[in-house]
This record gives sequence, structure tokens and C-alpha cells, in this order.
Amino acid sequence: MIQLETGIEGKQAYFGKLQGGLKELGFSLSGSWQYDEGYFDGILSREGAETIYLRLPFHVISGELDSDHALLEFDTPFVINHVVNTGLEKEGSDLATATGLSQFQKPVDADGEIDDKSYWQKNGEHAVQQIIQHIDNNL
Repeated sequence: MIQLETGIEGKQAYFGKLQGGLKELGFSLSGSWQYDEGYFDGILSREGAETIYLRLPFHVISGELDSDHALLEFDTPFVINHVVNTGLEKEGSDLATATGLSQFQKPVDADGEIDDKSYWQKNGEHAVQQIIQHIDNNL
């Protein structure tokens, strides 16, 4: 994991205004969100079983996350390498197992090693700057 220093920390935006612009930039709300916190995830690279994500953590200052009027505040973003299991699973659906497409397979490494950290740090920081620009232009 590579923590980024970008200036997005403490920036605030309403979920409804933010979500559409982030989608255009390739980010989506992580499936593990709660009503008071969550992550926006964007893929920086995908090769084989490895996916390098830029993760934007936030917490909700007012409202609940499923509302357009929820006010979010960003925390420190980071880059993470998520390595999935592309092999056959020993338990589960025969069809899903045979095709290697079972959605219930656990990752090999949810926080895998990241080669060339300075490269991914620069890419992550550049992506965050685009998001900051979107926030600043839509407040």
C-alpha cells in the first residue's frame, strides 16, 4: 500500500454531485461502504490477476451515504495492489469452478506488493488532482 499526500484530505462534497463526476473519471463506490464511511475505487492498472487501485476513503459528515445530500469528507488516499485467485476453486458451483469465474473466491493477496512505487505514487497523485479539480469546479 502506498499512502498519498495530495491535498484532498479534508475536502468536502455532496455525494449526489460527486458520484457522477467520479464515475466519468473511472471511479465507483466500493461495495464495502457503510452509511457513515466508504471508499471510491478507481483502477490504475489491470494485468492478469493483479489490479492496482487508487482508493479514496471518506467519512460522512451529515446525512447517510445512500442520499444525494450526504456531505462527505475525504481522508488520505492510497494505492493498493489486489491480487485475485484466477485458478480453479475446490468448493462451489461446478460451472463457476470450471470456468474460474466464481465471485466468491478469496483474493490471493488483498494488499500485494507494488513494484516501482514512485511510478504508482505519481499516477495516483495525478488521478487525485483530477478529482480535486472536479470537486473544486462543482461546489
